[in-house]
Amino acid sequence: MIKKLIIFCSILFAFQSMVFAQIGNVKSLNIGEIRTIRSKTLNEERTLNIYLPQGFDKTKSYPVIYLLDGSMNEDFIHITGLVQFFNLMYSMPETIVVGIANVDRKRDFTFHTDLKDLQKNYPTTGHSDKFITFLEKELKPYIASQFKTGDEYLFGQSLGGLLATEILLKKPEMFNNYFIISPSLWWDNESLLKQAGQLLSKSQDTKKFVYVSVGKGEPPVMIKDAEALYDVLIKTGKKNWTIEYKMMETDNHATILHRSLYEGLMKMFPYQEPK
Repeated sequence: MIKKLIIFCSILFAFQSMVFAQIGNVKSLNIGEIRTIRSKTLNEERTLNIYLPQGFDKTKSYPVIYLLDGSMNEDFIHITGLVQFFNLMYSMPETIVVGIANVDRKRDFTFHTDLKDLQKNYPTTGHSDKFITFLEKELKPYIASQFKTGDEYLFGQSLGGLLATEILLKKPEMFNNYFIISPSLWWDNESLLKQAGQLLSKSQDTKKFVYVSVGKGEPPVMIKDAEALYDVLIKTGKKNWTIEYKMMETDNHATILHRSLYEGLMKMFPYQEPK
């Protein structure tokens, strides 16, 4: 009996050794970098999740997507996968993605309001001006100092879409391309939307791509406001602005982002049959 036990243990040990030998060569799977920068404007440290294309070359220039809600447990992973897919299957060039991890999105993505109910429900609200300054004066120059950059994109959904709209209307030159998904334009009794025409009249007619979308299953006010934003963008008549709108028939506020960005990127980078 003892002899049989010894033989069994020897066989088991040999098997385990073989298995561990097969899986012993483990390497880290890296798709980019995590960096932390100190913001003087916001008086805090901010985490950046940065996707770098496979075979990244420091001497090469890359477009850059700035992704709001870019934490690891938010939209960073699935959006970088989408970007990689469009580079693989569509005509999208290799692109860097800068996911801006959140600290307090209600604080950063909303402008000041005097409405008491919003102040109560969003007690830290009203500091998008500082966050926009952080983007313009600190983050973008930092990224430009670390990488050779080309076209710049801003992706934002919900309150992030509100912020993206505010930047488009007030500082459109900050980005070449805007993807505005389900924007929370209801904020402050739609005050930003009401100013849109006047603000856009001051914008230069330089080349720009603007994509607005909303889900059919979203609250009626979000659908109405997204359509109104599209209408006012079209009415500006800017010849060098490409304006696209998409109603996502099967999506709600929770499901819309990935599929909507897919549809928007197809507008910019249509599928081309391999030659």
